[in-house]
Amino acid sequence: MENHLDNEEAGRPDSDNEKGRRTIRMSPKERKDELLARAIEFFSEEGFDGGTRALARRIGITQPLIYRYFPSKDDLINEVYNAVYMSQWNDDWTPMLRNRRLPLHDRLTSFYQDYSRTIFNRTWMRIFFFAGLKGLDINTRYINQVISNLLEPICLEARMSFGLLSDDPVMPRELDLVWLMHGAIFYQGVREHIYGLPGQIDHDRLAQTAIKMYLNLAATELPVVLSRHP
Repeated sequence: MENHLDNEEAGRPDSDNEKGRRTIRMSPKERKDELLARAIEFFSEEGFDGGTRALARRIGITQPLIYRYFPSKDDLINEVYNAVYMSQWNDDWTPMLRNRRLPLHDRLTSFYQDYSRTIFNRTWMRIFFFAGLKGLDINTRYINQVISNLLEPICLEARMSFGLLSDDPVMPRELDLVWLMHGAIFYQGVREHIYGLPGQIDHDRLAQTAIKMYLNLAATELPVVLSRHP
């Protein structure tokens, strides 16, 4: 990728260079967006240990130029989180799961087909794992979003689907059952983008297997779990 940040870095206007190549003039927002894209690419390949100094060295600019657009490393990481995770979050997922005009199996199938298309890519997966190993709060923020907007609604919809009318808060055992399904589906992305295992992964078939396993378990486990709750 051409380094369109060069001229700003050198403090001179965009112009023809010695090789006759003209650097494209960009607005501050365009420059920030390009720098963010470079940061996302860098962190997905190298992790977060190198920090902004290694990032600047990779891009071919100085560290102060990064801080011109991102006042701190935390600000940069927050922008990465928003770009990679929150900008791809679909606000229709929760209503999709709560649409009781369809059987729960069909809702889960539609949701996981869409969700998998969003998260099963190299950048999403690698940044998620690198952030977890580094102890950044990207994972915590995202998992809390998943629990409150996806997994807990699934728990409540499963109750309704099996005729278990309860207004009690979602219990850990209920959530564990959903995590088994969600984790099994998520793992297929790990196989592909973290482990790099060869061969074609049939994501739809494996998701269907995980959904069926969850619904079979929930049919027998949920009545017991809810009956034991005082």
